[in-house]
Amino acid sequence: MLGFTYLLLTFWMSAQMSFAAPFAQFEAGCNNFASQVANSVANTTVFFAEVVPAGTNLTFPDQDPSCASTSSSQVVLADMCRVALNVSTSNDSGIIMEAWLPKNWTGRFLSTGNGGLGGCIQYVDLAYTTALGFATVGANNGHNGTSGASFYHNPEVLADFVYRSVHTSAVVGKEITRLFYGTPHNTSYYLGCSTGGRQGFKSMQDFPDDFDGIVAGAPGINWNSLMSWEDYVHSVLGNNSSPTFITNGEWLDLVHKNVMKQCDAIDGAVDGIIEDPNLCNYRPEDLLCGSSSSNSPDCLTAEQVHALRLVYSPLYNSNGHLMYPRQQPGSEDPSYIDEIFGGQLVQFSADWFRYVVYDPSSDLNTLNVTDWTHTQQLNPYNIGTWNGNLSAFRNNGGKMLTYQGQADMVVSPIDMELYYAHVQRTMSLQSKEVDDFMRLFRISGMSHCANGPGAWEIGQTLPGVGGQLTVEMLHPDRNVLTAMVKWVEGEVAPETIQGTKYVNDTKDLGVQFSRRHCRYPLRNTYDGVGDSRDPDSWFCQ
Repeated sequence: MLGFTYLLLTFWMSAQMSFAAPFAQFEAGCNNFASQVANSVANTTVFFAEVVPAGTNLTFPDQDPSCASTSSSQVVLADMCRVALNVSTSNDSGIIMEAWLPKNWTGRFLSTGNGGLGGCIQYVDLAYTTALGFATVGANNGHNGTSGASFYHNPEVLADFVYRSVHTSAVVGKEITRLFYGTPHNTSYYLGCSTGGRQGFKSMQDFPDDFDGIVAGAPGINWNSLMSWEDYVHSVLGNNSSPTFITNGEWLDLVHKNVMKQCDAIDGAVDGIIEDPNLCNYRPEDLLCGSSSSNSPDCLTAEQVHALRLVYSPLYNSNGHLMYPRQQPGSEDPSYIDEIFGGQLVQFSADWFRYVVYDPSSDLNTLNVTDWTHTQQLNPYNIGTWNGNLSAFRNNGGKMLTYQGQADMVVSPIDMELYYAHVQRTMSLQSKEVDDFMRLFRISGMSHCANGPGAWEIGQTLPGVGGQLTVEMLHPDRNVLTAMVKWVEGEVAPETIQGTKYVNDTKDLGVQFSRRHCRYPLRNTYDGVGDSRDPDSWFCQ
């Protein structure tokens, strides 16, 4: 099956199996490769280069314990040469990176992104893309673990996190690829989501020739305002002793059910998915307790309803300008409710205020719109990632495919639409002209990067193909990565991306339903006649 998959991927390019070497030759080349890198690539310290056969279950005992939730182990899916090294980025900073070099190389290079405050290599993405024939690199963003403590009074480490790590690993990774295979790559790609999505946009804006194709999901652009939004929501809801606090049970049993009651049918299909939350004018007052039912478990107090109204409304800065859009109705995800609405400020936002904006002694419970506006203005190394002039990327032939879950509780789906409009205004382009180099796909019912009630498996990760590399899930019509390969190398841009929802998100249990997701600004529309689980019952309008 993997051989057929490999042929599918190489269909859109001229490079064939010519880069594959006999295993003995491949093994010898890998075992001698560490010294070659050390002698040829400046500012590097190579830890090791070793052959890893397909099926090996790698563990990572040297990574920070906080990274264990991301990747404590990973099964390797293809024979490859694994190279681990340190690259100095200044006198005071450096990145730890790995290059996974597959035996059956397709001539493609790919760099992976990170998540949160981003000190963990995304090994699952290295395994996924290496199995598809990409020479793949990943880095720790200049610090280890998920804390932002290393940013404090360390501007060089912060610079690595904001922009330099991905650029450095791309430059170094391409040179390592050339050294190992004896020829340069043909095409270069990027794959990431969340912070990884922001990194992809940062590459497009600041390093427009690093990648031919970028796949960036749920991008945490407008970063400073996103950090402020998290603190704002915390200040609105308070903790479990506050009259405005809403418990997990109330979020799921009252708020979410009420949102769906008001808005699920707007798209014509009552299926637990709000296809376009922009059409939902949610009224939390529907949950308000009457004068005789103030202690009822089936309603909320006036204080709680007011807090809900603020959560589902935009945030403005002290100058009256929009800072961050509203929480979209339908995004009440049980996986994130406790983290975002649980009475404590989200860790990555708290760390940003403690170690970048202010200092570790700051009382985060007293921050207000003045602090949020200050955070927006501070914008270290332009982490806001809001540059609307993408002329260099477009003129260089670059392609951006970005996707955004419409049930995302971490990043407001509206933010990406605002950026799209910002690009149009900045470059004086109509949507069809933006489509030439950047396409946005709104994925209904997708939570943050993955999961949710919608057809969210779109090939964005290994879980995004149901954990298995099948020809069906690697088809460019339903896989954002292979769609990007087809766009870059076959010059055929994707019109839709067909998502899949497996029963209980388990591929072996079969497909629950599929749905084609439209490129923005088109809206996915139900025909009102067919089975809503059938993708042919929907059309882009």
